Amino acid sequence: MNIGKYVERYSEELKFKRFRPNTIKTYVSELRLFLVHFDKVVTKPSEINEQMIKKYLSSFSEHNTQRAKHSAIKCFYTYVGKQPNKFKYIEYCKRNRKLPQVLSQEEVQRMFTACLNLKHKVILSILYACGLRVSELINLKWCHVDRSRMIMNIVDAKGGKDRQVMLPEKLLKLMENYYREYKPQTYILNGQNSLQYSDRSVLELIKTLASKAGIKKRVYTHLMRHNSFTHMVENGVDINLIQKLAGHSSAKTTAIYTHISHNIVSKIESPLNRINI
Repeated sequence: MNIGKYVERYSEELKFKRFRPNTIKTYVSELRLFLVHFDKVVTKPSEINEQMIKKYLSSFSEHNTQRAKHSAIKCFYTYVGKQPNKFKYIEYCKRNRKLPQVLSQEEVQRMFTACLNLKHKVILSILYACGLRVSELINLKWCHVDRSRMIMNIVDAKGGKDRQVMLPEKLLKLMENYYREYKPQTYILNGQNSLQYSDRSVLELIKTLASKAGIKKRVYTHLMRHNSFTHMVENGVDINLIQKLAGHSSAKTTAIYTHISHNIVSKIESPLNRINI
């Protein structure tokens, strides 16, 4: 099977349909893995039948991983394979509704205390203050900062949407100090050998700070976004405002933060309180 030919055609089709670069990269990678898996069995993708696809998808135990692969392969057969009906009876597996184990505000404070580098503190502060995704953080430019209105413009974010987030006075002063010391160009965060910081570098920083702070929970970049919005809920910020800050299309997505807020849960009166034990 000429895997390279199908991968190239798929990539070109996704570009033509204006899929986002990260989506194209992911979908093309998933298609390559899929075709390699069947390379010794079939001579072309059309020979891979429904049962073979189901078995392949079922081999991935993590729900969200299976759903991602499902989307990429289905998209290929729709646009390139010209067999959209192949997935007519292949349903998506259910979403994994496991709630993230967020940090407490005291644990976040310990991460800030452990952070002694000015640039690293800017990274941690922007993630926590504004609840940005890592891609939004590393794509943030100085021209996106509006000091007159005390906001930052998040441009071409997930789903191709723009939005605005607040720029706290404390964060602005920190960024000004950072600019005077580092003189970054174009992007707020420049890499050591490139114009732009990498998502991997951000992840390594967050994990290192969590380790230095003595935090035993699993800490990763996107968790800082969960921490931010959960703590906003706990501090009384309206969930509709949080939805706008997060850039969520559906309020159901934002509602997760009411489920993981320990302050809300801990204040619910148990019926046991009215029982004499």
